[in-house]
Amino acid sequence: MTTMTLAEILTQMGAAGRRLDHMGAVEAGAGNISVSINASAEQLGLADRFPQAAPGTELPLPAPALAGRTVLVTGSGCRLRDVADAPEANVSAFVVDDGGLTGTWYTHPDRAYVRPTSEFNSHLAVHNDQVAQRGVDFQAVIHAQPPYLVQLSHIKDIRNTADFNRRILRWEPETIVQLPQGIEVLDFMVPGSATLMENNVRALRDHVIVLWSKHGIMVRSDLAPLAAVDKVEYAETGAMYEVRNIMAGGLGEGVTDEELRAVVETFNVDTDLF
Repeated sequence: MTTMTLAEILTQMGAAGRRLDHMGAVEAGAGNISVSINASAEQLGLADRFPQAAPGTELPLPAPALAGRTVLVTGSGCRLRDVADAPEANVSAFVVDDGGLTGTWYTHPDRAYVRPTSEFNSHLAVHNDQVAQRGVDFQAVIHAQPPYLVQLSHIKDIRNTADFNRRILRWEPETIVQLPQGIEVLDFMVPGSATLMENNVRALRDHVIVLWSKHGIMVRSDLAPLAAVDKVEYAETGAMYEVRNIMAGGLGEGVTDEELRAVVETFNVDTDLF
């Protein structure tokens, strides 16, 4: 069970939403955040913040590994920058029933959404898989649309995992330290589709960030929503330098492979990228 309280989790979700907004990564109602916690409604005090309970609400996909656990998720069309000021209006909670087909949906009377985010299936699938595979007690998952990462994904010649990572990891030595497995690059897949959901789950088993080409990213963290955003910042900064270098005619050398190997050796980075 996590040591974070419900109030602390909601505060983190709000801070993460604001930081992503500052990055220009969650325009209008784009982007969504979810958190899974190995805790019940009573342990978290859900009814105090979300007094409306709807038992037997059908989940978008089976999530048997999440039985008895709580999943907090932002609402469809909600602006992530608004979560900090009004968490109850923009977030709801599901306590998953045995079998993982349904759950009790906790909401607030002042909610600003009709349903959870349209990407809830992808979030729920990742949470279920991470619990099933690794037994995590806490997991934050964020979908955002960082402009530099998305812009680079429109360049066909580098729209693959190996070339894309080489481009974004070569500008600052600390990037490989923070993202030792880099990011996995997926081809364009229809948002909210089963194809995207399935490939996203697979990719996040070995990476903490996956790029949805021509769309956005999904990132996970065992620590906190802000820790997930930190990983996005490192990747987005690398993409920013790459875009700027392209605009400058490709004059920048970047950190060479030899130099990156020296960084990996010095800091004992567990990576197979260099």
